[in-house]
Amino acid sequence: MKKITRLLFLAVAFMFTAFSMAQSTVSGTIMDAEMNAPLPGANIVEKGTTNGVSSDFDGNFTITTQSTSGEVVISFVGYGKVTMSFNGNTNLGKVTLSPDNTLEEVVIIGSGVIDLAEDRKTPVAVSTIRAAEIQEKAGNWDLPEVLKSTPSVQNIKAGGFGDGQMFLRGFDQTNTAFLLNGQPINGMEDGKMYWSNWSGVMDVANAIQVQRGLGASKLAISSVGGTVNIVTKTIDNKPGGFVQQMVGNDNYIKSTAYFSTGVGEKGWSFSGLLGHWQGDGYVDNTQGQGQTYFFSVGYQPNEKHALNFLLTGAPQWHAAAGSGSIGSFLESERGRRYNSWNYDGVNSPNTLNGGSYPGGRNIYHKPVANLSWDWTINEKSELSTVLYGSMGRGSFAQARTSGDEVTYARGSNNNHNWYGLVTNYNNQLTENLNFNIGADVRLYNGIHFRDVREFVSVNSVSANSGYSGDYLLTEAGGINPWEVFFNPNNDHSQRFGYDYEEQINYGGLFGQLEYTKNKFSAFFQGAISNQSHVRTEYLNTTLMGVSEESEKVNNIGYNLKVGAAYELSDMHKVFVNAGYYSRQPFHDTLFKNNRGGNELLVPEAENEEITGFEAGYQFNGGRAISANLNVYHTTWDNVTKYRSNGKVGDEFLSYQTLGVKQVHYGVELEVMTRPLDKLSLNGFLSLGEWQFKDNAIERTFNNDGVQVGEDEEILIDGFSVGGAAQVTAGINGSFEFCKNTSIDGAWNWYNDMFSTGSLGDAPLSLPSYDTVDAGFSYKMEVGKKGTSSVQFRLNVNNVFDEVYLESVNGTLQASANPEENYKGVNKQNTGRFGYGRTWNTSIRFNF
Repeated sequence: MKKITRLLFLAVAFMFTAFSMAQSTVSGTIMDAEMNAPLPGANIVEKGTTNGVSSDFDGNFTITTQSTSGEVVISFVGYGKVTMSFNGNTNLGKVTLSPDNTLEEVVIIGSGVIDLAEDRKTPVAVSTIRAAEIQEKAGNWDLPEVLKSTPSVQNIKAGGFGDGQMFLRGFDQTNTAFLLNGQPINGMEDGKMYWSNWSGVMDVANAIQVQRGLGASKLAISSVGGTVNIVTKTIDNKPGGFVQQMVGNDNYIKSTAYFSTGVGEKGWSFSGLLGHWQGDGYVDNTQGQGQTYFFSVGYQPNEKHALNFLLTGAPQWHAAAGSGSIGSFLESERGRRYNSWNYDGVNSPNTLNGGSYPGGRNIYHKPVANLSWDWTINEKSELSTVLYGSMGRGSFAQARTSGDEVTYARGSNNNHNWYGLVTNYNNQLTENLNFNIGADVRLYNGIHFRDVREFVSVNSVSANSGYSGDYLLTEAGGINPWEVFFNPNNDHSQRFGYDYEEQINYGGLFGQLEYTKNKFSAFFQGAISNQSHVRTEYLNTTLMGVSEESEKVNNIGYNLKVGAAYELSDMHKVFVNAGYYSRQPFHDTLFKNNRGGNELLVPEAENEEITGFEAGYQFNGGRAISANLNVYHTTWDNVTKYRSNGKVGDEFLSYQTLGVKQVHYGVELEVMTRPLDKLSLNGFLSLGEWQFKDNAIERTFNNDGVQVGEDEEILIDGFSVGGAAQVTAGINGSFEFCKNTSIDGAWNWYNDMFSTGSLGDAPLSLPSYDTVDAGFSYKMEVGKKGTSSVQFRLNVNNVFDEVYLESVNGTLQASANPEENYKGVNKQNTGRFGYGRTWNTSIRFNF
């Protein structure tokens, strides 16, 4: 009996030994090629078996195989599969996945200054839109439309091409930082964004990351709502390109071609893109057209150095949609397409739609160039530097009339020359401690004036400077964006209304320490900056053409951020962040007005104070489900607002409001699931509460900058912040019902909305609304081994043609007579309806 027992024991031991000998451990890190960042939730399966695991938060995985040699298949929805061989215990190192509808892996140059959340272990509230989704869903839309299925983001289309506005956690674009390959692109004077100047960015975007709230940016920027990082193409590893043709509603047409040589044997690479678009616009008389160009030269002399020069621009013009009362839209036969801002029966070479003249046209050309250098100094340290510049030239050409006749187009010109440098040094001091330090320098010259863009029924215009007497305008600056760029109006004697320049110089230093050990990480980040302002007046001076310069204004700003995270397990991670910003006031709030010379407002605008707290929980269920839960609390305090109200009687009145305070807090939930191999289903819910706190003080100034009357207290305490929905939700998904053929859709809901208007007037509660979008994609592989493909895409937005109020600028309360209201809102308020059903379709040949 003992012998039998021993024999059985030896047999079982031999079987276990043989089984263990037949196993191996395979490990590695899955990386996203476009973002150069870890890819959590990727699937790793031993080929020929059902044995598989998923990558963790940091892209890492370990799989125990059922055999000592073989292959593992690595995949992620929307990315091409990679098959890797193993023999015994194997560490595959970094395994890069590329989107399956792009050409090949993309090299990001200047990655050290592109502030991506994945660059550090401590998380932030973040959502990333990758190239595959951008290519499919962008269509003929601007960036904000693509981001609308992101928590706490809302897009307002605003009528004409490129006139949209994006809100993030209730803050408008002036309080959201936008970065293009690490380069700040918000307006230096007022923080504004004009999407018509960036229409080409969607054609070359590899990824877009929305960092809500405090964000991960290492720059000396102090955004309030969050940071949007746009990462574009730089160098393609292998040659290829595409040709695409798109058509859409209202005679929209867009043609695009791209080609890259790939990286040659000597390290050189070249790529370029050209495009042209034109269309009539959804709203009547909002025609537009433009071009896109992109050119990139890369050079990698060795493994330590990579350089890239990039030039891109999007010259365009588009007619604007005028504002009107809600009632005017409802009473018009054109409904949502109604545009009050155009003039019929005008005989001009630049008329639109058979004789109508646009009330206003945006004309702009803003080339942007940057030179990037990545230097891998050694295994522990690297330096990234981006030198950039842009030259903006253009204006808003507004029709001026005499009676019913358009006489000329008045140009309100906003030109600039902007140069900057962003550099970042990164050093892995120890196994657990990483150090970043860098600088952000910006030199900005803004040039602002009014002139004649086009004579329509007259040959000259009389003007008066207010100081230098009467004179005559006889030259027109033009309305073609190429002409405007290469032939700007530099003649001060042909300017009127206002004519001034500003020099804004900015210098900032920033640094970050991040500590990681096992499952814990923490960071501390600080930045300090100085911003100087000088204003030069040309028109309202004793002698026309003789400039007068203001005193220089210097403002010191700084920010501090700290955070920590703990990985409870492979599936659960928690984090908390806090920050304080002392942000310099915008240039436009420092001086009295654009007519009254160089005098500063008294008291001067002080630094704004921004305090932010956020906490989050991340769940990584691998292939099946993942989720992010964030809570936030942001206080925006000591804000100075300045506005001009135009001419009242014989005076041009302007207003300075001091001590405005807003508090925004809320909860955001984002869930990503893949219940089936070919089905993805995602959803989000954002619950916000955004209010003004305490009251403010307002002062009124006349044309000479002299205060009129006494200080007035503005009662705003407890008012809701308007402009964007405080509660949003959405569900989106895609299903590949057969090979290379898929459908997708998105439902978005907006609730708890309020109007905007003058401070001190109670905002109106606006009706909620929801929209449904849908898409269809098909890809056909052609050529040898599927090296080329033909893709077809159809997008339909607002499928059910929902009629909804997108925004209201007014505070007139609802009338007692129901017929004078629209869904509880007085029809006399100025408002804008959202677009009805729109569509675009494209065919794209990848080679």
